[in-house]
Amino acid sequence: MGAHSKGAVRGECEGTAARGAGTAVRPAAAVAGAPTRDRYFDVLRALALVRVVAYHAFGWPWAGLVFPSMGVMFGLAGTLMARSLQRPAAAVVRGRLRRLLPPFWCWGLFVVGAMLVRGWMPGWQIVYWVVPLGDPPGSAWGEQAWEILWYLRTYLWFVLLSPLLLRVFRLAPVPVLLLSLAPVVVFQFLREPPQNRFGTGLLDLATYLFCWVLGFAHRDGVLARLKPAVVVALSLAALACGAWYAFAHQGEYGTYDLDDIPFAQAFWSAGFVTLLMYSKARLGVDFSGLVRLRRLDRLVTVFNARAVTVYLWHELALVLAVPLIDRFWDVPAFEAYLPLESQWFLLGVGWVLIAVFVLLFGWVEDVAARKRPRLLP
Repeated sequence: MGAHSKGAVRGECEGTAARGAGTAVRPAAAVAGAPTRDRYFDVLRALALVRVVAYHAFGWPWAGLVFPSMGVMFGLAGTLMARSLQRPAAAVVRGRLRRLLPPFWCWGLFVVGAMLVRGWMPGWQIVYWVVPLGDPPGSAWGEQAWEILWYLRTYLWFVLLSPLLLRVFRLAPVPVLLLSLAPVVVFQFLREPPQNRFGTGLLDLATYLFCWVLGFAHRDGVLARLKPAVVVALSLAALACGAWYAFAHQGEYGTYDLDDIPFAQAFWSAGFVTLLMYSKARLGVDFSGLVRLRRLDRLVTVFNARAVTVYLWHELALVLAVPLIDRFWDVPAFEAYLPLESQWFLLGVGWVLIAVFVLLFGWVEDVAARKRPRLLP
């Protein structure tokens, strides 16, 4: 898969309490009078974004083991996609594209423009900067900014495939869910994907296919009907498999970072996200009491309403934080009293710049969602 910087991403900012699925299955969260948003999912999404920013600031190889952000985000997005597909599939796909692409284009104007000014000249692959069905091209100088776009590409393909995937899933939910790990096993042990854009895309889809389909299982109530002993046993087995493979193959990959080891990432994320989803579906774990902590609740709301903006701009914020901190050394008071050499200080400055980008460009997400533009939601 290459050394993609895996982070959190984007889940659609929609609630999970809604009508039934229109078939024999019953959505896990469909409760009369339930609030529009599900704070459990909102908190998970916010944590995923915080973790990815911290990971890109510090490079912690253990971060994915503590909280596999990408698996969580694909699981949440799969649940919301299954909910939305109660409506005509074409309208749902158009809606997802409409919400995703304008923030991407806004961000891309700055990144592509900067790379062009630095002498980069793309070929026909620049079409991927319009619709990222493949990895958009870029210069080595701008790699830290554009390398995160693998998530948008993978998310987009899952959206396009979901109408078919959901139909197949509903034919045999549990077997399809279990078999969704088969592609990554095939790629790891039987046949490697091509070493090109197509192969990279296939491998990322295979890595997170289980988490996406798990979202279907949660939405349709399939997960809630499974016996706790079976779910816990299989989840722990998947976690053990993922951790064992990562640590046993450090010599081959040069790290135990799950982001660099697709097979380990797939199984660790499968076990971790299953336990999170099952806790919601079976035990009714809820963070509705968060509303009593107004500032924290407000922060979670902003993270969810500006998830694409935070994800796209966070790397640029961390990059720009370095020369900004360099200027601080020219101020004697700053040099004397601020921890300018600390990575934690870099992270803090990065978050300040992320907040600035959210204020400057977050409104694009409102426009994309056909809402009145606001500085903050």
